[in-house]
Amino acid sequence: MSAQLRPHLMSFDVFGTLLDVRAGSYAAFQSILDDCGAAHIDVKLFWEDWEHRNIAQYWQPYRGYRAICRDSLAQSFAHFGLAGDPALIERYFAAFGAFPLFADVPHNLENFAKSCRLAIVSNIDDDLLAATKLPKLFDLVCTAERARGYKPDGTLFRYLLDHAGVPRDALLHSGQSQFTDLVGGKPLGLAIAWVNRRGVALAPDVPKPDWIVADLDGVAALLG
Repeated sequence: MSAQLRPHLMSFDVFGTLLDVRAGSYAAFQSILDDCGAAHIDVKLFWEDWEHRNIAQYWQPYRGYRAICRDSLAQSFAHFGLAGDPALIERYFAAFGAFPLFADVPHNLENFAKSCRLAIVSNIDDDLLAATKLPKLFDLVCTAERARGYKPDGTLFRYLLDHAGVPRDALLHSGQSQFTDLVGGKPLGLAIAWVNRRGVALAPDVPKPDWIVADLDGVAALLG
C-alpha cells in the first residue's frame, strides 16, 4: 500500500464495523435471559462473554457460525449458572434483518465504490449475511462458510487474498475486531485500518494496526 492510500480493493468487516450488532441484538439476548429467570444479569456483560466464546471457537476445525453460536450460548449459560436452552439462540438469528447500519456507513460506502472495488470479509454463514440490510455495493463476498474457516487463524483472509484479483499492497481492510481482524490479517501482511468505534484499548499481544480510526469517516480521511 502506497503512502497515498489509493487501494484498488477495500474490504470490510461487517458486524460491528458496518452493522451495529451489539445494539441490534441486545433485545434478543435480554429475552433469552428473561426466559431463564436471569433478568438481573447485565445483558451487555452476558453478550460479551458469549462473543468471546465465539472467537475462541473460530480457532477450531471449521463448523458453521450457527453451531458455534449455539455452543457458545450453552457455555455462557454454564458460566453464569443458568439453566437455559441453547436453542434460544434462534432469537439472535431472527434479529439479523433489523441490525442497523451505523450512520456513517451508507454515504461512505457509496463514495468508496466510485473509486475502487469493495469486498466483505465476515465470520458468518451466507444466509445470515443475506438477511441483513447491507447495501448491494460489494464486488466480492468472503464469508466463513465460503472459506470453510474464520479470520483469527488467517483462513478467511487467505480466501480474500486468493479471490481479490489485486496485489496484496493494493488492498485496504477495515475492521473493528482486534481479536479477529488484526490477529488474523496483520500476520499475512494486510494493511488494516482498525475501526475502533468503542474506543477500547489494544491488547498487548495483538498485532498493531496500520491506522486507528473511530468510524468510516476516519477511513475516508485516510484516502483524502
